[in-house]
Amino acid sequence: MSLSDPIADMLTRIRNAMRINKDHVIIKASNICEGIAAVLKQEGYIEDFDRIDDGNQGILRIMLKYDQDGMSIIHEISRTSKPGRRIYSSVGDLPYVLAGMGIAIVSTSKGVMSDRSCREANVGGEILCTVS
Repeated sequence: MSLSDPIADMLTRIRNAMRINKDHVIIKASNICEGIAAVLKQEGYIEDFDRIDDGNQGILRIMLKYDQDGMSIIHEISRTSKPGRRIYSSVGDLPYVLAGMGIAIVSTSKGVMSDRSCREANVGGEILCTVS
């Protein structure tokens, strides 16, 4: 079975794992999913991630992060740009998620970046998802 939208699959697996308080989640590896995981780690939304070679495509193991009360650090994670409707934005039009308290993950010509990094690098791109 081929996966038509690996980003949506990744976000859904993270969302479902957080709801049942799992400590990690397994996702099929791809360069874009690895880039999203790197941004989530850099921004402090996940503990860590690693790529495991399984002889085929590989898998990503993402360790989820919870606060001292056992609540997930990620409150909401949602897909913005979809295969049927791509959403692109220039650097000046990038959204401020929760007035700057959340992030938008953007695929740019310089790689996958958070909206803050895009503003610093002065680049726009496809808005993949938002995290708060």
